Amino acid sequence: MHPRRLPPRRLGLSAVAAITAGGLTLTACAGSDSTGRGATVLTVASSAAVTTLDPVKSFSTEAMYLGNIYEPLLWKNPVGSVEEYTPAIAESWTKSQDAKTWTFRIRQGITFHDGEKVDAAAVKASILAAQKDSGASFIWAPLASIDTPDRHTVVMHLKYAAPMELIASSTYGSWIVAPKALAAAAKDKSYYENKGADGGTGPYRLTSYTPGKEVVLDRYDAYWNKGHASGYRTVDVRITPDAVTAQQMLTAKEVDFTTSFPLQNVKDFKGKRDYTVRDYASPFNFVAFFNTTRGPLKDPRVRRALSYATPYKDIITVGAQGYGTQAHGPVPQGIFPSDPTVPAYTQDLDKARALLAEAGRPKGGFTLNLTYAAENQAEARFVPLIKDAYAKVGVTVNVTSKLFNQQWEAAKAGPATAQDMFVLYYWPTYSDAGSDNLFSLYHSSAKPSFNLSYWKNARYDGLVDKAGTLTGTDPAGAKELYAQAMKVLHDEAPGLSLYDARAVYVVPKRIEGFRFNENYPFTVFFASMKPAGA
Repeated sequence: MHPRRLPPRRLGLSAVAAITAGGLTLTACAGSDSTGRGATVLTVASSAAVTTLDPVKSFSTEAMYLGNIYEPLLWKNPVGSVEEYTPAIAESWTKSQDAKTWTFRIRQGITFHDGEKVDAAAVKASILAAQKDSGASFIWAPLASIDTPDRHTVVMHLKYAAPMELIASSTYGSWIVAPKALAAAAKDKSYYENKGADGGTGPYRLTSYTPGKEVVLDRYDAYWNKGHASGYRTVDVRITPDAVTAQQMLTAKEVDFTTSFPLQNVKDFKGKRDYTVRDYASPFNFVAFFNTTRGPLKDPRVRRALSYATPYKDIITVGAQGYGTQAHGPVPQGIFPSDPTVPAYTQDLDKARALLAEAGRPKGGFTLNLTYAAENQAEARFVPLIKDAYAKVGVTVNVTSKLFNQQWEAAKAGPATAQDMFVLYYWPTYSDAGSDNLFSLYHSSAKPSFNLSYWKNARYDGLVDKAGTLTGTDPAGAKELYAQAMKVLHDEAPGLSLYDARAVYVVPKRIEGFRFNENYPFTVFFASMKPAGA
């Protein structure tokens, strides 16, 4: 078994809930010239809070901005693309047969925003900094050492086989950063929050940042990828936590574009002449854990009964406002190793009652305490449906909403004093939900972090551990093992896979080039956007 980790975050959901509450919603109205400064300026209302602008330490929704300022070695393409990856800082790469040696050829002619050229030494320094200090440092756990045999070649030596394409294209911990910026940040912890401080290579550079209020990006004229240069010279982002406020700003033409929009209002834009509504698979999903260590929930038959009692379709209709799909396990649709053949529960109250009777509880007759994140609007909408459905099989549910960090801390204190059910909104750190979701949510651990069912199953652990060793060399074999692990989850039912949230976009016909990439769900890539006809 190779080393694994538990992600040290599932960020405060106040930021995330504003971005997506059951579905990721985005509305745009480009080219309206609301500022009077012409079509070269795009004004944006965004709920994306900034925890830090340090590209090494970033592990939150500031990815909205950093994905336009910085670049990784590779970009992971959206599901359904002809090619799985797009070369970025690396123009090509190869791996050894055992997937323990990876060679990246660094593209020549790229400059950082400070004018310095990108070379192998800069790439090495960035990766080592991420391995040491990144919020997502655990993704580099396989890395043993890096060689730079010449200025344009980086060779990574791994401790064990790993899918370095996925790791090198992560939205966290994989940005290539200017050496001068790395050095400055090491001396001054506030370096990146200073006006204009960035160390990127991307199509935009940071012009100014006003904490909690505004981020301004200007086009980097020396950007290497001329075919991907933006139609907007300036992007002026007003940080707007409340989605209703963002909608009002949009309709009043105070902004041209908003990254948050009340999900329940999206329907009002369907059929409008000037807009199109599109939705896509996203990496976000909702799960609910059963506390498997005590009371009736120790019995898998009771857990299966409650799985059958859960009103999945109604939860999607109400919680996701219809913008969701039933989950097949805790792996979001379109993210490795998702598999639509993995069995999924559907509501069947007769089966629920029969299983409760088999478990010696024909009338239910017990009470569960459920907690959910108060910030998450989707959870607030659908949790009452669970309470009502369970009442139909004789199970009482007491519901408590808490701020996520409080909910999480109470759950991590241990199963003896914890909740009976914990509703969680989750997404993988990078596009491998086997090494993240399946491991983090249900693999046994000495201390709970995100396995808030407190479930331990040797067969499941063995399948997930073995699959993790194959992902770099035999992804098909790894996917088969992960599917077997998800079948164990279905049969043992330590938790509910409620639904996969859809990413929903209301896009004006006056804008061209908007693209959604589920591998970078917090980032709006401004470089591909331009006014229609420009």
